[in-house]
Amino acid sequence: MPPADTRASTGNHRVDASASPSSNQNPTESERMSPGHPGYLRMRLALFTAGLATFALLYSTQALLPAISDDLRVQADQASWSVSAATFGLALAVVPLSALSERFGRRAMMTVSLTVAVVLALLVPFAPDLGWLIGLRAVQGAALAGIPASAMAYLSEEVHPKALIGTIGLFVAGNSVGGMSGRIVTGWVADAWGWRAALAAVGVMALLCAVSFRMLLPKARHFAPAEVSPRALARTLAGHLSDPLLCRLYAIGALFMTVFGGVYTVIGYRLVAEPFGLSQSLVGSIFLIYLVGTVSSAATGKLVGRLGRRGALYVAVSTTAAGLLLSLLNSIPAVLAGLVLITAGFFAGHAAASSAVSRTAKTGRAQAAALYQASYYIGSSVGGALGAFAFHTAGWGGTVAMGLVAVGGAAAITVYATRKARAERRGLVGVPA
Repeated sequence: MPPADTRASTGNHRVDASASPSSNQNPTESERMSPGHPGYLRMRLALFTAGLATFALLYSTQALLPAISDDLRVQADQASWSVSAATFGLALAVVPLSALSERFGRRAMMTVSLTVAVVLALLVPFAPDLGWLIGLRAVQGAALAGIPASAMAYLSEEVHPKALIGTIGLFVAGNSVGGMSGRIVTGWVADAWGWRAALAAVGVMALLCAVSFRMLLPKARHFAPAEVSPRALARTLAGHLSDPLLCRLYAIGALFMTVFGGVYTVIGYRLVAEPFGLSQSLVGSIFLIYLVGTVSSAATGKLVGRLGRRGALYVAVSTTAAGLLLSLLNSIPAVLAGLVLITAGFFAGHAAASSAVSRTAKTGRAQAAALYQASYYIGSSVGGALGAFAFHTAGWGGTVAMGLVAVGGAAAITVYATRKARAERRGLVGVPA
């Protein structure tokens, strides 16, 4: 360890001024958490619970949409706003809250965000009508915005680079478990006691996650507070938005989430109707398929290591598109198999894109992650709204068509990036960014 006065602060990262240029890794990296570090397991469990609570709360009404429509006497495209409002609120708040995390710390921001979201979760079941439900959900989504970007920044600062992709994959896996468990709990509870009791049950589950998170997460050792300057924030955001690679990653995240948001917002309506006629509890149980996302996201690090980022994205695109087409068949096994492929493809694409953002941004990592999260959840809001509208006007085939357009956009971006990379390797000039 060098003396304290040999360290110079550079924003969020510390640089050892006395380190030899020939060193394989600087002291800051060697001090970061990795397998075998005393706090590594606690950190992974804490971020897993945070991811679980975030997705359980964010999508808590999604599996309940048919029940909400029946009880409040509204159509699918109206009820779907109880989901889209939450994701849109998150998209709007994620950049400003990530900026505040630069001043007050990632751990503090995640704690406050999760606490406020849990309090709102315990109020949501008492919403008297759809307007109140949508309003409370929008505020809840904004509260949750402090978790995703702060978590990514915390990991990039506290985890050794070699362990970063796997750790982010586990955080994303927590998202998938949260999405699955929240929907299963709401489905079964709603069948017995109604959708309001189901939302209350998710709130209690999130409360337990929040307590576990705060007890487990190690204190940050490499965070350096920075003043929040609107001008500096604007410059950082402008710098990220002028980076072609980051913009492509933002667009890919949004397009994948458009597919996923549309499919899972509408699937409940399809399965409770003929020719399937499933109960609310069975529709909730369909979300066990989220376990596929847990495996897919956690394994993405190995996939990227073998095929590269673009290779992993090609696999994700192909898998998602195949799942969409398979889900068109009026057969429960075919629909389930389609959802498995859609879920696996989505989580693989999301994990590959989000980890690439953290590695690409050299400065302002919290803002880079926040912009990714904003685009990602805008995609969810758009997908949920468009998917419900397409279903209302053209049935499940309309929702699938919307999804294929979105996944085709992600494929086109990846093809462009591949051709650009090949051209650059050949030393060609004049290729537009």
